[in-house]
Order: sequence, then C-alpha cells, then structure tokens
Amino acid sequence: MHHETWYDRPAARRWTCGPAPAGVREFHAGLAGYAPTPLTEVPGLAWPLGVGRLLVKDESNRLGLPAFKALGASWAIHRILAARPGNDPVRLVTATDGNHGRAVARMARRFGQRAHVFVPEGVHPAAVAAIAAEEARVTEVAGDYDEAVRRAAEAAEEPGSVLVQDTAWPGYEETPGWIVAGYSTLFAEIDEQLGTPDLVVVPAGVGSLAQAAVIHYRSGSAPVALMTVEPESAACVLASLRRGAPVSVGTGDTIMSGLNCGTPSSLAWPYLRDGLDAAVAIGDDDSAAAARELAGHGVAAGPCGAASLAGARAALTGDGAAARRAALGLGPDATVVLLSTEGPDANPAL
Repeated sequence: MHHETWYDRPAARRWTCGPAPAGVREFHAGLAGYAPTPLTEVPGLAWPLGVGRLLVKDESNRLGLPAFKALGASWAIHRILAARPGNDPVRLVTATDGNHGRAVARMARRFGQRAHVFVPEGVHPAAVAAIAAEEARVTEVAGDYDEAVRRAAEAAEEPGSVLVQDTAWPGYEETPGWIVAGYSTLFAEIDEQLGTPDLVVVPAGVGSLAQAAVIHYRSGSAPVALMTVEPESAACVLASLRRGAPVSVGTGDTIMSGLNCGTPSSLAWPYLRDGLDAAVAIGDDDSAAAARELAGHGVAAGPCGAASLAGARAALTGDGAAARRAALGLGPDATVVLLSTEGPDANPAL
C-alpha cells in the first residue's frame, strides 16, 4: 500500500465526546416500514482478512430505499417541520450524489412537502430518474458535487424554501447536525444485534456517517477502532487528516459516486480529526472486486457499500499489514463490522 493512501492515529481510541441526542431511535421505530437492517455474518471473508469474525451491516433496504440516507433525511425533515410556525408548505432543497437526494424527496412526499434536488455531473441516469420518480424537481448541474451544493444553497434562499444538506459549512450546521443524529439509529441497531465490535469500517464522502460513528463509539466506554474508506480520486477526509486541517481536493470520476466528494463537512471535521483511528483510500477496481465478492457471499452491495470490504482488505493484508493492524489494535480474534451503505440499485455501475 502507498504511504499516501493510509493514515492512522491510535490515540483516537482514548478520545471521548458526548452522545447522540435521545429520541431518534423511537422516532424511526414509529415510521411505517421501519425495521433494523440485517447484520450479516460472513465467515468466508473473516479468514482471508485474518480476523475472528466479520459482519456486514447491510443498508440495501432502509425504509424502502437502497441506502442508509433515509435515517438522516427523515429525522432532519421531522425537526425542520416541527420548528416551523403554522402549517405552511415548505420546499425542501438539497444537493446529492444520489442517495441523500432520493431520501429527501421520499421523506418530503411522506410528510406532504415538495422537494427540489440538485445533481452534479457523473451521477448515473438511473439514480437521477429514481429521484424524479419520488415527484421531486431535479436540476442537473454542469459541475461537481461542491458546485451542486452551492447551487442548492442559493435556491434555498427563496421564500418558503429550506436547505436539507448532509454536509455542513460555517454558518450552516444545525440541519446537518440533525442528519448526523438520524444516523445514530444504525449504530444503536448494531449494539443490539452484536454488542461491541473491535473495528468498524465506514465509507466516507463528506464524513457525516463517520461523524455519527465517532459520536456513538467515543461516547461509550469500549475502545472500538474506527476507519474510513474513500475513493483515491476523492479522498478529502484522508488528505485532511494527513494535513491536520480540512482541505478540499479535486474530484475525478469514480464508480463510488456517493463518495465522490471533495470537501469534508465542517461539522464532521473535529470528530474525524480526534476520533478516527485510521483512514484508507482505494481504487475503483478494488471496490468492484469487493462488490463481486460480497455478492458471492449473498450480500448485495453497491460500489460505495463494498468500499468498506476493499478498505479492510487494503488495511489488514499486504505489505506493512502488521504495523497497520497494530495501529488498529486488532488481534486474530477481532470482530470487524463493515458498513455496506448502499445496495447495487442505489448507484448502478456505469
């Protein structure tokens, strides 16, 4: 593995923070169609990685959508609507690489509101069509994800509109915080399904799901190792960790379109800086191979979901693996949880 594609900070397991807000899980449990997603044990993948147990948190069907994003969108929209005076309709505006925008559109419709979704270049036409099928207005942007976010923020300035964005920047942090809080349900389910793992591997775009992982595991007492995985072409979290300050990176094309983000969330950054043990970047070939391997074991994962397996393989095997495993505190009996954040229907491979 290239030195540039790895970062570790073993001291992260001693850092602590406050917990996620109460009431999120109860809210989700009250939504029609809620059920915990499967935590599937895959013994055939544990042995090649040199660990005791390997489990995959399978988010390919979350509240009827093919990715985990509905957890954050539903809680945030609930909070936004609860805070608004009267019953005037509101237009919910967002930018997306695919899954978040569809989740906002679905939840807007569920709560009787309209949605307007901005989509950057490089998102599969099927993912764009799926957003439109949720009765959202879709605007395709000639530019990257960061440009789509800028366009959405501008559109949300119009009267009767509100931005529901899953990345934060200075001055825009309340709603992204609600979205991160919504993701806490995923980790509460893992507690019930398994208990405490030794390593959790999280695909990272802007870092909001990774922030939720840090909040969950660093507000408890167990020293769980946390590792993010990103595409080599859009590794903004890794680059920021290596520099010790948030940086924006230019993004290219990747099959991991949901992770094709160039700037970490300002809200997530302090948690990632202090609470992540490790970060790794992988190539598209690694992700595609991991998706095929998971499918062979009966787990349906899209390229972003399979990134967690590819990242675990990059970290735990190959040249220099002993030092990386030591940094993560992993012995041969370790229990590893991979977050498979989307199914293959979320962003079909181009």
